[in-house]
Amino acid sequence: MSFTYDDVGATRRSGFCPPGFHPLHVRTRIGEGHDVFRKASEAVLTWEMHRALGVGIDATADRAAPDVDVTVTLAGVIRAPCRVVWTVEEHRRAGWAYGTLPGHPESGEESFVVDRTGDGTVWLTVSAFSRAAKWYARAGGPATRGLQHAYARKCGAVLRKLCGGEDAG
Repeated sequence: MSFTYDDVGATRRSGFCPPGFHPLHVRTRIGEGHDVFRKASEAVLTWEMHRALGVGIDATADRAAPDVDVTVTLAGVIRAPCRVVWTVEEHRRAGWAYGTLPGHPESGEESFVVDRTGDGTVWLTVSAFSRAAKWYARAGGPATRGLQHAYARKCGAVLRKLCGGEDAG
């Protein structure tokens, strides 16, 4: 299966959004220190954060890696097939991005990256560019984009809770 957009891997470029797509960028403070970074990185790389969100995850591997296929199921009804396009595992940065495949309600790419800044603060950044691909996503218009932003914020809250921080609410 081919991706449903042209700029595969473009979420690696900070702030990039192809013409005709809507950008998303949500950064959430997770906590501080090496242990929080390690826990957050593992939770993101092993789908734990996504499963804790309450979405269904069906992946062809236990850990994010390029070319791993992932189908996210929302509310037990909406199936969103994706493929991991890149990963990063560095001393202060870990995460991945997936791109949409045919059948996904949106077209585009989304990344989930944990980083630890010089002062030891750990952050989750969810970045994406997307546009509606299915009729119901088009019909939702701005409400659909609002749901995407809420999902990105919830990712941060859930990851903070998984790492021993505040309640995910």
